[in-house]
Amino acid sequence: MDRVKIDVNAKLPIPKCVKDIRSFLGQTDFYQSFIKNFSKIAKPLTNILAKDVPFTFDNEFLNSRETHKKELISAPDWPKPFKIMYDASNFVIGAVLG
Repeated sequence: MDRVKIDVNAKLPIPKCVKDIRSFLGQTDFYQSFIKNFSKIAKPLTNILAKDVPFTFDNEFLNSRETHKKELISAPDWPKPFKIMYDASNFVIGAVLG
């Protein structure tokens, strides 16, 4: 993740309405493949988006948001070595980052 985006995500305020939660989840949606158990962490946030559910700041909501934020700002350790493995034929090219 870009260092600027990490800083922005670290400073995000607590959502005050459903629109803020949608915005927060929209910003974090791209990174869900990099966050272990993303759907379990986001469940309390997505539950509030259901129709006719009151918007309440309970501990589960706040814990979910803080865990979400913590996972977003903990960048992966990219200085570790990695390999690009690839294969090609007459029809396709495949590559894997390992």
